[in-house]
Amino acid sequence: QVQLVESGGGLVQAGESLRLSCAASGLTFSSYAMGWFRQAPGKEREFVAAISRIGASIYYADSVKGRFTISRDNAKNTVYLRMNSLKPEDTAVYYCAADWGASSRYYRATSYDYWGQGTQVTVSS
Repeated sequence: QVQLVESGGGLVQAGESLRLSCAASGLTFSSYAMGWFRQAPGKEREFVAAISRIGASIYYADSVKGRFTISRDNAKNTVYLRMNSLKPEDTAVYYCAADWGASSRYYRATSYDYWGQGTQVTVSS
């Protein structure tokens, strides 16, 4: 049974930082590209960042480029999202996702096979 479990969310003030973690189990982690998405109330789920199987390729949404960093540790079956200079508009539930096919359409939620339950990030102004 595949499980993706996010952690590290919380309430912070604008300008502060958080690091999200997503621990995977029940799959061969290094065989999956990984992504982070987020969904704010009343909005569609949107792409945040993605990383290839061994971390050689990394992609970011324009809205987070330069502030967020995605990384992975295949020995720990974990993917991370370091979020710096947080803004109120970053407030959302953040989800990690796993893509066995390592699709070139990494920005599309439909490319991913497995999803975590999400972790809430709230940024106050």
